[in-house]
Amino acid sequence: MTIGDRLREERTRLGLSQPKFAEIAGTTKQTLFSWESNKTAPDAHQLASFALNGVDVFFVLTGERLSAQPAADASEQLLLDNFRRCKLEAKQNLLQSSVLYAAGMPPASAPKPVTAPKTRTAAGSMNMSNLGSGNVQIGTIGGDYNPASKPARKRTK
Repeated sequence: MTIGDRLREERTRLGLSQPKFAEIAGTTKQTLFSWESNKTAPDAHQLASFALNGVDVFFVLTGERLSAQPAADASEQLLLDNFRRCKLEAKQNLLQSSVLYAAGMPPASAPKPVTAPKTRTAAGSMNMSNLGSGNVQIGTIGGDYNPASKPARKRTK
């Protein structure tokens, strides 16, 4: 299997048309056709653009799936698994952050979420706070669980 064949296979795997796939690399459908028919090949900048958009460039170049490469340890595997589940925008943010960390420069901190004011809840109820950006914090269920703070009440009929 050639680089052109593997490039076509990746385009098909991602469900992209030739014009859309070419657009990702900043080129034309005709150039993509030339790559897929092995007349020419994409350059490093185009391959980098493909990588940012979910193309397994390692597979395109070597014929070996990236997932076949074992992670160095469990934490690296966790990072890879979570990265692969992210949407494109999140992947781009993670890549930018990793480049900055690797260069010894921490990325700009994200804005702190706005938290809802704390409220007391009645026993048996649940408190949730919308933290923004799709994050929800779930508080305690059932109110105060500290038995020393209140004596138990007897039920009367």
